[in-house]
Amino acid sequence: MQTILKLSAFLLVILLSSCNDGKVNFFTVDQDIQFGRDVVEEIKANPEQYPILDRNEFPEAYAHIERVRDNILKSSQLRYADRFDWDVYIINDDVLNAFALPGGTTFYYTGLIKFLDDEASLAGVMAHEIAHSDRRHSTNRLTKQYGYSVLLSFILGNNPSIAAQVAGQLAMGLGTLAFSREDEYEADEYAVRYLSDTDYDPRGVAYFFIKMDPDETPKAMTYLSTHPSPLDRIEKIMQNHVKYGGKEGDRFESRYQDFKNSLP
Repeated sequence: MQTILKLSAFLLVILLSSCNDGKVNFFTVDQDIQFGRDVVEEIKANPEQYPILDRNEFPEAYAHIERVRDNILKSSQLRYADRFDWDVYIINDDVLNAFALPGGTTFYYTGLIKFLDDEASLAGVMAHEIAHSDRRHSTNRLTKQYGYSVLLSFILGNNPSIAAQVAGQLAMGLGTLAFSREDEYEADEYAVRYLSDTDYDPRGVAYFFIKMDPDETPKAMTYLSTHPSPLDRIEKIMQNHVKYGGKEGDRFESRYQDFKNSLP
C-alpha cells in the first residue's frame, strides 16, 4: 500500500510540476513566491550578515532603485511581472554583489552601487537578477538538488518543515542556489531583452563586466569566482544586443550620481 501511495504521489508530482523551456521544475509559481518570502524573513532576522538600509531613513535611495526596477518590469518579455513580489532591498556593505530570490525579491549591496558609473550599468545588473527570478532559476536548481524526495515529503506530510529548512539554507549563504553557467548566460541574454524595451542602453550588464577588471578591482574576485568568465559573457551580451535590435539607449550618468549621493 505504501508503494502504491508513493507511486501515486510521484505521478501527481509529474502532472502538477511546471516545465520551463524544457526544464522540469517541481515547484509551483506560488511556492516560488512563498519560498522567497520565507528567505526574506530569514535575511531580515540576521542584520549582522545582512545590514539592510532602512527605507524610512533612506527614502531617496529606495526611490531611485525602485524607479529602475519599475522601468525594467515594464518589459513585455517578463512572464511574472504582475505576479511576483519584486521587492528590492539595499544592503549597506562594501561588497560587489547582488542576488535574486525565488518569487522576485532582489538585494543589492552599496559596494556594487557605488562601484558602477551609470544607471544603465545598474539597470543591466538588476535586469540580470530579475531574469534569475523570472526564469525561475532558483527553484530549477532546487528541483535538481532535492527533486522528487522534497515534493514527496510535501505530499505525504512527512516533512512539513522542509520549506523552512530550505529557506534557512538559502538565507545563510545562498550557496545552495549557485547558478549554472547556462543560467548565467540566459540571465545575461534576458537582461538585454528587458532593457531593449526601456530607454536604457541594453548593454548595461556588459559595462558592469568591462569595469570589473580583477587586476584593478581585487574585490571583484569574490564575484568572479562564482560566475563564468566575464570576457565570454561580454562577447555574448554584445552579440545578443545586435540580435535583439541593437538599440543604443541612454546611460544616465548624472542622475545615477544623485542616487549614489543618497547612500550612506
